[in-house]
Amino acid sequence: MKSIINSSLLKTSGIYTIANIINSAIPFLLLPILTTCLSPGDYGIVSMFTVLLSVFMPIVSLNIFTSVTRKYYDKDKRFNIYLSTAFVLLIISTFIVSMFVIVFSDSISKFTSFPEQSLYLIIVAAFGNSLVSITLSLWQVREKAFFYGLFQVLQTLMNLVLSIVFVVSLGMNWQGRVNAQVIAITIFAVVGLIIIIKREKPSLKYDKSYAKDIISYGVPLIPHTIGMVLINMTDRIFITNMVGIEATGVYTVGFQIGMIIMVLQDSFNKAWTPYLFKKLNEVNLRIKKNIVKITYLYFALIILSALVLSAITPIIVRVFIGDSFAESVHYVFWIALGFAFNGMYKMVSGVIFYNKKTHILSYITFITAMVNVVLNYILIKVNGTIGASQATFLAFFISFILTWIIANKVYPMPWSIFKKERIT
Repeated sequence: MKSIINSSLLKTSGIYTIANIINSAIPFLLLPILTTCLSPGDYGIVSMFTVLLSVFMPIVSLNIFTSVTRKYYDKDKRFNIYLSTAFVLLIISTFIVSMFVIVFSDSISKFTSFPEQSLYLIIVAAFGNSLVSITLSLWQVREKAFFYGLFQVLQTLMNLVLSIVFVVSLGMNWQGRVNAQVIAITIFAVVGLIIIIKREKPSLKYDKSYAKDIISYGVPLIPHTIGMVLINMTDRIFITNMVGIEATGVYTVGFQIGMIIMVLQDSFNKAWTPYLFKKLNEVNLRIKKNIVKITYLYFALIILSALVLSAITPIIVRVFIGDSFAESVHYVFWIALGFAFNGMYKMVSGVIFYNKKTHILSYITFITAMVNVVLNYILIKVNGTIGASQATFLAFFISFILTWIIANKVYPMPWSIFKKERIT
């Protein structure tokens, strides 16, 4: 345990955590301003922008940043050609998705209550976010946690400033908040691209074998990523259609408070993934047992964090949130606990990513997402809006259990660390 405490994993995780806390604190501090200046209906539209961006992001990006992350550990000397191939695929996928949105814009708008004339902003943001994600992935694998965090914080700070100017000073309502996000993403996408070109020197060449590798690794993750998005976002889609856009706005505030747990688990996961991949390259029984010990310790701490957050939420809502959103306190317990199990899922799914069995995760997530759809409908019908938060929790819990079982079949680990057993 002493070696764990003194390890680079904990130090790097600490840097990511500080950066993520700052990064998340900025929009959290913005929350009282937005809840004062925006109506629940406006806030609901902003929430649906987030939903749509989350759905289209993996399709546009083809999860290229995940294949780039994994390819880095192969130590390929033609990595620059791999990157240029990835950029070509990103441009092609963006064009195809744009055509889809144009053709089905009316249906998308009616289903989500997001204005049809602003749907193009989703594509712009998805393309920009893809470039940002690649930039961050390259810093992550090179263990440049400081630059990773600085880039994120500066982008969010720009988002904050623009949001205040557009919403408060210019009175642009939901349009101001959405435009602020898109502009910030676009600027930092350009900055990220410049950084990649200067540091990685991507070639102008296109390699079919690399394209096949990117597609075979990233595309199977699209159903997985969208499934995770549906688990995250189905609740708001159902609330919008079954209760109303105002209820979606109130629920979203509670969801954002619960997402504090996601900030914590995501911070650790950013440090955990490179650490795990390196350890699996030199794995033996002792290393496996250390990995299991860290995992169990993490399980305990993340659940405890969710319970603590739930206990102090009434204070947070009373001090920071307007009266119009007071009901949001009721959703935090289930959301926070759900994100705790999502963090536990990330811990056990790492070996599946390492073994390039990404299609397995797609199956698991698809099943879980379908269960989540059914649960949302039933629980909202029975319990009202709080049923959506309960469905989210159950979906994350099921996802974790299924992934843990399958991960141990893909890559057996000594989970019974208190028993004397030999794992090769």
